[in-house]
Amino acid sequence: MAGIKVHGTPFSTAAARVLATLYEKEVEFEFVPIDMKAGEHKKESFLALNPFGQVPAFEDGDLQLFESRAITQYIAHEYAPKGTPLIFQDSKKMAILSVWTEVEAQKYDPVASKLTFELVIKPLMLGLVADFAVVEEFEAKLGTVLDVYETRLGKSKYLGGDCFSLADLHHLPTIDYLMGTQAKKLFECRPNVSAWVADITARPAWKKVVAMRAH
Repeated sequence: MAGIKVHGTPFSTAAARVLATLYEKEVEFEFVPIDMKAGEHKKESFLALNPFGQVPAFEDGDLQLFESRAITQYIAHEYAPKGTPLIFQDSKKMAILSVWTEVEAQKYDPVASKLTFELVIKPLMLGLVADFAVVEEFEAKLGTVLDVYETRLGKSKYLGGDCFSLADLHHLPTIDYLMGTQAKKLFECRPNVSAWVADITARPAWKKVVAMRAH
């Protein structure tokens, strides 16, 4: 059995981020499903892996990690020679990549995650009605972020540079959900963003993550 274990659910955006990274790096791993509806993520055995009771939890031998972006950084560095190079060895290129991973975490994700909650999780998973006043507010906020992306992607094929990297990959889980909602118009009406979304969502590694949700 592989030394790497990922505890979570592929429906979690954070867990999907880690799974996509492992598939890009072509690293073998064991997936340990966590039934969140049954509260397994709040049980003592899981809390020993992630004390915040959130998925994913990650093990590589005796190393235990939580927080998805920390996990993806570890995978990209530890398994650098394998699969897709998701980081750069050049310090200046890596600095630019790091800017855009921070943009994703600090500017994009809080807004995109709120929209995902309102447009996907509430109606499809919780049986609740979306608050469309909140949706309108956060669509405007996401549009402001994507305006910056549109400019950036007019100068560079990917956010972090000329090659696909963690800066792009980290966006995939929320983009995938939002492209199935009314919010897709925010991506589609910006030509550079639209081309970027089509590119990264077509990657074989991401398709493997999406396929996991069907099982």
